[in-house]
Amino acid sequence: MPPTDATANAGTAPVTDTGPTSPTAPEGRIGPAADAGADSEDTLDLHLPDEFVALFAEDTGADGSRSLGATATATATATTTATTTAGPASTSATSAAIVERAGAGTTTATCASEAPPASTTPNPDDLLGDVADWGLLSTPAGALHLVPVRIERDLPIISRWMNDPAVTAFWGLAGPDNAIEEHLRSQLVGDGRSVPCMGLLEGTPMSYWEIYRADLDPLARHYPARPHDTGVHLLIGGMGDRGRGLGGTLLRAVADLTLDKRPACARVVAEPDIRNTPSVAAFLTAGFRFAAEIDLPAKRAALMIRDRSLRHLL
Repeated sequence: MPPTDATANAGTAPVTDTGPTSPTAPEGRIGPAADAGADSEDTLDLHLPDEFVALFAEDTGADGSRSLGATATATATATTTATTTAGPASTSATSAAIVERAGAGTTTATCASEAPPASTTPNPDDLLGDVADWGLLSTPAGALHLVPVRIERDLPIISRWMNDPAVTAFWGLAGPDNAIEEHLRSQLVGDGRSVPCMGLLEGTPMSYWEIYRADLDPLARHYPARPHDTGVHLLIGGMGDRGRGLGGTLLRAVADLTLDKRPACARVVAEPDIRNTPSVAAFLTAGFRFAAEIDLPAKRAALMIRDRSLRHLL
């Protein structure tokens, strides 16, 4: 499955799908979200005839009632005061990232009268938390530990795995060590929205993982993302660990650990290449459901989702 390079705050997401992609939505905008965006961009501009305005601009006289213009001014002032007191609506800012070498970004529209947020830099604690502290995970295959990558320690083994022809077809990261190092470092020096990890099974490095915020990733442009959706990429490294059901076992354990450690996350998502039948089968075994086929910049992918609400049923 292809990697996501690392380069906003909301409550727990609901668990009902928002529906299919709208065929008429502009490129990069999806279904209901595109419709909502279009509504927010259109402004109705009404103009009354001058005679009508002049008629109501005059005081009515003896009863002391106020003119239409004065009433409108007072209403606008009261509204502005109330808005200022309540504070501006919360907005989220997403910086540009890279999915499969295709850059994309998201913009958030704000009302001109609202003051901009003091900072648009996400707090790492609000993104994934400290994956390093997730601890040992008991699985039917043994104790699994996700350990954040240290380049000087882990680059040689990750580079060897990425240059395996069976892996190259779907990850697309084959090449010299410096290219793979760049991929790893871009996540490690980022804001914490993607964490590359070594998977140690009973203390032995045997897999490479990426845990990432899917809702803050360009992937979110290609499916109806929800706040705090968390994505997972898995590479089983050694040939001896492939083809014996280990992927499904570990994916289930890590997906459920993610839901346990991230209460705001309602779904764990993945997007393996639709041609990678063993990978898709592993996600199905792990309790993910096949949600849709989606077109990404470098592949057609199977959108796989593990729902919090269905975790004890699948």
